[in-house]
Amino acid sequence: MYNAGDLRKGLKIQIDGDPYIITDFTFAKPGKGQALYKCKLKNMINGTGFERTYRSGETFEPAILDERKMQYLYNQENEYCFMDVANYEQVVLNGEQVGDVKNYLIDNIEVSILFFGTLPIGITPPNFVNLVVTRSDPWMKGDTSAGDSKPVTLETGYELRVPPFVEEGTKIQVDTRTGEYVTRVKD
Repeated sequence: MYNAGDLRKGLKIQIDGDPYIITDFTFAKPGKGQALYKCKLKNMINGTGFERTYRSGETFEPAILDERKMQYLYNQENEYCFMDVANYEQVVLNGEQVGDVKNYLIDNIEVSILFFGTLPIGITPPNFVNLVVTRSDPWMKGDTSAGDSKPVTLETGYELRVPPFVEEGTKIQVDTRTGEYVTRVKD
């Protein structure tokens, strides 16, 4: 159990049977009375948020979360199938649960999936992925309207801007946290 004094940004607690993460936290000690802990909380299942103030002495149940390494297998329409690398169990997530991570999913890539009990509630790809450019428009020298970058489409369908020397068929590294080009990958 956590006490109110344990509250801090990033702490995961359970309220009314749902996991919440503290997204913002302030502490106030008035001249008289108990210390106050003002928290902004976000539901880790549906994303709703709210603010609540707690007094010192209140206790909280920790959210029992389990992060598992899983391998991406395939997608079918709006469903994405992953396999636990430890016990080979398969989990299917919908497009809403996968979110922007779908831009980086290639066959057999390992991701971390966060579970609350048996319910998958979050997915984290590796920080960097190597993807092949499938479409690249030619860049005209002197074309300064776009700056020193051009749009390309990757094998996952994700579109981003890259330097003009990147051609179709080139493998590039993408930062999954920002969605930006990092470098060319040599085979």
